[in-house]
Amino acid sequence: QVNLVESGGDSVQAGGSLVLSCEYSGDALSTKCLAWFHQAPGKERERVASTYYSNTGYADSAKGRFTIFRDNAKNAVTLQMNSLNDGDTGTYYCATKAPRGAEDCHSSSQWSFTYWGQGTEVFVSS
Repeated sequence: QVNLVESGGDSVQAGGSLVLSCEYSGDALSTKCLAWFHQAPGKERERVASTYYSNTGYADSAKGRFTIFRDNAKNAVTLQMNSLNDGDTGTYYCATKAPRGAEDCHSSSQWSFTYWGQGTEVFVSS
């Protein structure tokens, strides 16, 4: 049984920073693809960052602002978010899947991810 629990969501002013954390347990997740998804109000979930072993990938909207970090010793993956804007408002989910390599991990949509956390809310005020 795989379990993912997100934390760290908060209200922040535009230009500010947040660190989201996802603690995972269960399967051998050190070998899995881990990703953060963002779901803005009224929109579908979109992948913002992903990690497969030491390889990372980012959506264009996240490049240069967000950093994903996998800590296998702590069974956690974090998302450092800087220079936040109101477009970053929404629910952030941690998800995992068994990938077919790094490219698959960084290009997969939400529909191919197997396990999800419950989400954590971020609100950015301008």
